Amino acid sequence: MSDVNHRTVDTNGIKMHFVEAGEGPLVVLCHGFPEAWYSWRHQILALAAAGYHAVAPDQRGYGRTDAPKDIGAYTQFHLVGDIVGLVHALGEETAVIVGHDWGAPVAWNAALWRPDIFRGVVAMSVPLSDRPTRPPTAGMKAGFGDNFYYILHFQTPGVAEHELHKDVKRSLRMLLYSASGDRTARGGGPLPKTAGFLDSMTDPDELPDWLTEDDLEFFTKEFVRAGFRGGLNWYRNLDRNWELSAPFQGMKVQQPALYIIGERDVTRGFLSAEQLREMVPNLTKVVTFPGVGHWTQQENPRGTNEALVKFLDSLD
Repeated sequence: MSDVNHRTVDTNGIKMHFVEAGEGPLVVLCHGFPEAWYSWRHQILALAAAGYHAVAPDQRGYGRTDAPKDIGAYTQFHLVGDIVGLVHALGEETAVIVGHDWGAPVAWNAALWRPDIFRGVVAMSVPLSDRPTRPPTAGMKAGFGDNFYYILHFQTPGVAEHELHKDVKRSLRMLLYSASGDRTARGGGPLPKTAGFLDSMTDPDELPDWLTEDDLEFFTKEFVRAGFRGGLNWYRNLDRNWELSAPFQGMKVQQPALYIIGERDVTRGFLSAEQLREMVPNLTKVVTFPGVGHWTQQENPRGTNEALVKFLDSLD
């Protein structure tokens, strides 16, 4: 993408790389796992053309942004702080924040904790959920017992890294395809706790239409260089996030909000629209894309762009 600008700024004690295009009200696009700024390749120029300053960072631990070694440096408070610092570094006072996958909790929490900065929020795939009564991993262990669950698998440093690094391109190809709406074979029984992350996934003979060889090559080069540890450390702070977020339990996101999800997204069913509206009273709309899986903005860029621009225009 030669018509976008790459920059790096100092924010919250790290150097953050981002891509930007356009002029106008600031829109910050936060990616998920295992992704990069490039996950928003279809949105950056579309938002710029619609009159917005679109900024897509490599988040902490990803791509060309710094990846601190300390696992404790990846709490939601660090991640939200990174985006707050990015907004300030850009010379702006307010922004709309958009997040997909792990970027969605960053977006929700940014809106919840800093309503003075974030005037609107868009989340894709992951809804806002209330703070549970016990640490998240304790609930997962009770729920999955002797069966495999990927988040618990990710908790031990080095285990998932070793598995994913064996063949980075294959790992990404399997993960991106298997969580998409294009995967044809789904289901099967639970795996034992000793299983690997990729054991339930499919290595496709051909890439789906929304993912080209060039796209896969870009992601591969990013993770060959930066590794997976930074992104995995986000998962290793679930219980710490739970501890630190106690003062905010019961709070509601009051800003205008939009929620987008694919009909075949693995996260669908986490929360009903009615339950989400209880915590986000100004939720303007829930958009569901037929046939789309987890990679919302990549699988359906046109629908995503239309929904984003319509929501952003409504704020102005």
